[in-house]
Amino acid sequence: MLRSLHIRNYILIDSLDVSFPEGLIIITGQTGAGKSIILGAMSLLFGAKADASMVAQGEDSCVVEAEFDTGTTGHLTIRRVVNASGRSRSFINDCPVQVAALQALADKLIDIHSQHKSILLTDKKFQLSVLDRFADDREELMACRRLWGELSALEAEIRTKRARIESLKADRDYVLARLGQLEQAKLVSGELESLEEEHKSLANAEQIMDSLSKASALISGSDDSEFCVSASLKEVCRSLEHISSCLSKASGLASRLDSARLEIDDVSSEIDGLLSSVNLSPGRLEEVEDRMSLLYSLLRKFSCSTVDELVAMRDSYSSSISGTQDLEEELSVLEDKASRLRAQYKESCMALSAVRHSAAPELSDTVRESLHFLELEGADFEVRVEDADPGASGSDKVSFLFSANGGVPEDLSKVASGGELSRIMLSIKSVMAKFAGMPTLIFDEIDTGVSGSVADKMGRMICSMGKTMQVFSITHLPQVAAKGNAHFIVSKSTREDGRVISTMRQVNGDERVREIARLLSGSSITDAALANARELLSED
Repeated sequence: MLRSLHIRNYILIDSLDVSFPEGLIIITGQTGAGKSIILGAMSLLFGAKADASMVAQGEDSCVVEAEFDTGTTGHLTIRRVVNASGRSRSFINDCPVQVAALQALADKLIDIHSQHKSILLTDKKFQLSVLDRFADDREELMACRRLWGELSALEAEIRTKRARIESLKADRDYVLARLGQLEQAKLVSGELESLEEEHKSLANAEQIMDSLSKASALISGSDDSEFCVSASLKEVCRSLEHISSCLSKASGLASRLDSARLEIDDVSSEIDGLLSSVNLSPGRLEEVEDRMSLLYSLLRKFSCSTVDELVAMRDSYSSSISGTQDLEEELSVLEDKASRLRAQYKESCMALSAVRHSAAPELSDTVRESLHFLELEGADFEVRVEDADPGASGSDKVSFLFSANGGVPEDLSKVASGGELSRIMLSIKSVMAKFAGMPTLIFDEIDTGVSGSVADKMGRMICSMGKTMQVFSITHLPQVAAKGNAHFIVSKSTREDGRVISTMRQVNGDERVREIARLLSGSSITDAALANARELLSED
């Protein structure tokens, strides 16, 4: 319940501090007095767009604050501050929050029915929400929304994986062909460098053998050699050792020369080893050249500079193929999960639909009865539930059908007049207040287009709603205004500085009588109007 409203520097409102009681609260005032401004301030509290025009001329900022009694949870204070640049800040119990937090609170705290909101009756989403609220199917609806959200997310993931698989499959033949070539080549990292070294050896085998043979002969001697490095060094060592007893330095030279001889003998042994390893096979040379030619061809074809790059490309192609297989397996798992989730969602939709079908006749009867009370005696009203494409709210669509004077009910949007829409909306609000525990309700001239006894009955209906909840009614009808538990007047005045301001104050006694009389007779209040006003106020 709305306990109090505080407004500072909001458009034409300089300062407003007002408290509200329970029950039906009437707000009246001449056209242009500022009733819509107060309604706009309330809308701002619940997330309406803020802009610089809301700040009173010459002021730095405006503030709108409301205090609600939430019953078991205590008091809740909501505040919105808008500065001269149009930027706003929001607070709940003095804690800064995002505007979305205010919007989330709206349905729990207040329902503002503006002058043109009856057009909502023609909106299919609104019609569905009315039936859901009446049916009290929140548990079934939330289950349906949860499953739909999970299913939608899963199907999006499936679509992404399918697209990836299709993309990979489009290149699959190309990748497989290239992978086959690389795998057939049996690539070995560093192979080309080894082959190039071997090719040099094979291509120059005769020259290598000739040079190694000569070197070996010179060091170790041969049958036709007159000179042998190893034998000569031995002879030199013996000569130096012979004179070492007479020349001590000669002994050191002999030792050094002997070491050199041993090193030369070792070199000779390695030369012999190299000589034995030299391959003179023309066949092996051809094999090496063929292999090198293949590798060079692959390097050119795949635009690589080394065999290592070819190996990396081969592995990448292999991973791509195996990756496709992995994705297909993952897709299969996801599709199985989606199939199970669809079954759960379908069951949830059926459960939700059953509740809706069960509640629809009762809602139809209740609204129809209310319309008859509002002097639409021949009116027929039907809530029809039909199959629809599945979505977050299930697989139903709801239609409100209406006939004012008998006949077959048709789509409400096609046959209902403005006055009829107002009465239908009031009837629905009355039903919702009784069966769905609505929050504080604000009617902004819902009685537009009606008068006389209909206006009186609308007033009674609104008054009846005020017995179980807090209801605000902005009205120009005296029949409605006279039934309020409290009455506030919105008026406009001019300050000494020339600024026009709007104010709101509660009226009682004679002052309230005069306001009702004004609604009856206009600006010229007659004695008859005053008497009629007193009579209206005295009625239960």
